[in-house]
Amino acid sequence: MRVVLTRPRQEAERWAARLHARGHEALVLPLLAIVAPQDLQPLRAAAAALARYAAVMFVSANAVQGLLAVAPAFEGPRAWAPGLATRDALRGAGVPAERIDTPAADAEQFDSESLWREVGGQLQPGDRLLLVRGGDSEGRSQGRDWLAQQLAARGVAVDTVVAYLRQCPSWSEEEQGCARRAAGDGSPWLFSSSEAVGNLATLLPGQSWAGARAIATHPRIAQAVRALGFGTVRESRPAFDEVVASIELLG
Repeated sequence: MRVVLTRPRQEAERWAARLHARGHEALVLPLLAIVAPQDLQPLRAAAAALARYAAVMFVSANAVQGLLAVAPAFEGPRAWAPGLATRDALRGAGVPAERIDTPAADAEQFDSESLWREVGGQLQPGDRLLLVRGGDSEGRSQGRDWLAQQLAARGVAVDTVVAYLRQCPSWSEEEQGCARRAAGDGSPWLFSSSEAVGNLATLLPGQSWAGARAIATHPRIAQAVRALGFGTVRESRPAFDEVVASIELLG
């Protein structure tokens, strides 16, 4: 079965290779473009001051890559990872597994709420946490503030730094044509970001999705896909094997 991959290009190409090894074709149609901030000084300053933090929360694998690209070493603080890709990026960067905190292996979802159940008692009033996240095309911090609100209520100070920018990509005419065909040929679309769903609406305005099928890796993402008009939406945990199982259940 051919699967439409909407992650940023580099991530999507890695998924395409893994899916091919499992006997599935992949169509890479990135719905997010990842670029470095124009001004790296705030990121470098945060990296140089890691010792002041009890923990660092990385919202994504791109956040890991952005901060650790300018950090001489990641020593001292705990590393919080809400998702599997973020955890794997930390391990790949050499952060010891015993210093990485993630949601429980059997968590229903991999997100901030599930992570909080594991780390909620870790920090004390007066501690500081660094939140490493993405920004919009203007460099403004983007993302949910739920976890930061929980920390503030505990008396923990939260500093935020933008490690990368998320932008709506530009599609070629060929990519637009492939996407329109995939809207009606039964190819399952794999979504791991609500923002990507919004970008799809921007890139293909007026497109009917009534005959399209999708797999979403979180209920909030599934809700956005349904709101766009996809006829069939299946929810899956983000682990690769579970996504593959969801693809194969679509038949």
